[in-house]
Amino acid sequence: QVQLVESGGGLVQAGGSLRLSCAASVRTARAYTIGWFRQAPGKQRELVAAVSSTGANTDYADSVKGRFTIARDNAKKTVYLQMNSLKLEDTAVYYCAASWKTLNYYKDYDYDYWGQGTQVTVSA
Repeated sequence: QVQLVESGGGLVQAGGSLRLSCAASVRTARAYTIGWFRQAPGKQRELVAAVSSTGANTDYADSVKGRFTIARDNAKKTVYLQMNSLKLEDTAVYYCAASWKTLNYYKDYDYDYWGQGTQVTVSA
């Protein structure tokens, strides 16, 4: 069982930055692919970024490429999502999730464990 706890959300003006953290409860979380998803009101949950277990491979949604960076520190059992140049449309609840999959991990049903989410609100 892996417990994930997100933090770092909040209110920020458009163009600003936030860094989200996803802390895992167990050292074995280092074996999982970790993804950051987001869900805006009335919209489906979507994958924003994912990082492989070693941190060597990352994937990003087209909408955040060049603005968001995902990274992990396995020694600290933590995955980060650095979000720069935030836009109004980035407003959503952000979730981190863990998956055993090493390929094709782009859907929420590919993930086994989820955090409770953290709200990110971008204002004009």
